[in-house]
Amino acid sequence: MRISNALSVAALAVALTAPAFAFDPDTTARDAFRSGYFAYKKGHTAEAIEALSFAAEKGHTAALWKLGRIYATGDGVSEDDARAFDIFSRIANEYADGNPRGSDARFVSDAFVALAGYFRDGIAGKVSSDEVRARRFYTYAAAYFADPEAQYQLGMMYLNGRGGERNARQAARWLKLSADKGHAQAQAEFGRILFEGVGIRRNTVKGLMWLSIARDNYRGDDEIQSLHEEAFAAASENDRRTAMALAEDWLAKSSPK
Repeated sequence: MRISNALSVAALAVALTAPAFAFDPDTTARDAFRSGYFAYKKGHTAEAIEALSFAAEKGHTAALWKLGRIYATGDGVSEDDARAFDIFSRIANEYADGNPRGSDARFVSDAFVALAGYFRDGIAGKVSSDEVRARRFYTYAAAYFADPEAQYQLGMMYLNGRGGERNARQAARWLKLSADKGHAQAQAEFGRILFEGVGIRRNTVKGLMWLSIARDNYRGDDEIQSLHEEAFAAASENDRRTAMALAEDWLAKSSPK
């Protein structure tokens, strides 16, 4: 399945502009990537970009993704969302149909999530805001790659009616899938809609359970803390005890062995 057919994306294949390489043409993509990675860790950004670009042109997906993240975050360079968009678009176009459980899947999935965010919010002079397309990209990453961030963002789009119909049941489904993977914001939002009964059957115990898990997983977040405190204050003593016990059991089972 090519992404251009599946998601109606036009002209995603883009050329990667790279500096003049100082590498022997016979250098492997893996060795170039390792060189770029170590240069990046040392703060030698220009050297890292050169090495990563060389590896990317030899088909190293992680190198291409790392270049996109560098420009997206302005990590050692001027932030350049337009350039990051082009790089992530290339990843999406070339690797969309790769093994969703393969070693490169997380890089491809993250590229889809990044592109969805760009389509949702737009890039001045480059990409117009298009929430319908953003939802499609989140859906692809959420369904094909089972990406927890995509599942969370898709759930929120369904919950708020962005990019299509508002559907609380679909929102709950995607939020739950993301929450099960440990995504703290999804856990908090799923807990909130369960506790309040937003479009789904209300379950105060399970709602408080998920809010408690989110608080434990993401301590220091004021919004999650506030949601938990409000639900805790509104719950009965019995519901609190039951929810705490369920949360502790979930956390114990999900913690690394």
